[in-house]
Amino acid sequence: MSFPLPHPMRLALDLAAEAARAGEVPVAAVITRGDTVIASAANNMRGGADPTAHAEMQVIRAAAALLDAQRLDDCDLWVTLEPCAMCAGAISHARLRRLYYAVDDPKGGAVAHGPRFFTQPTCHHRPEIYGGIGEEEAALQLRAFFAARR
Repeated sequence: MSFPLPHPMRLALDLAAEAARAGEVPVAAVITRGDTVIASAANNMRGGADPTAHAEMQVIRAAAALLDAQRLDDCDLWVTLEPCAMCAGAISHARLRRLYYAVDDPKGGAVAHGPRFFTQPTCHHRPEIYGGIGEEEAALQLRAFFAARR
């Protein structure tokens, strides 16, 4: 039996598909506060000529600006790919309450793989973490994107 995805992850997956059509790696993120979407963004590294323009960085900046706050401690992040070390650091500094992600990233991920950022003693804030939400669709998007470039 299949269940509908939570609205924020559905939105993130749709944004990731748009990013792929624009030539960006199909990763997108949404920040919510309660049931309200605060901000959404997709990867924009190519389009913005900015190696730090990962979806998570973009959405954290947008939410912080919109809320006029440096900490997003009552907000949740939904992202289509396990965050890298840079993004995990930003998640910690932003004090995001929860992290929901779709698919593991064994090569570049830093939450369940690699440095396992949130388990390090130097990490001062650890969000609640929930993986595998929308995993199949996110994995298909990524595989299709990279297969088309090989």
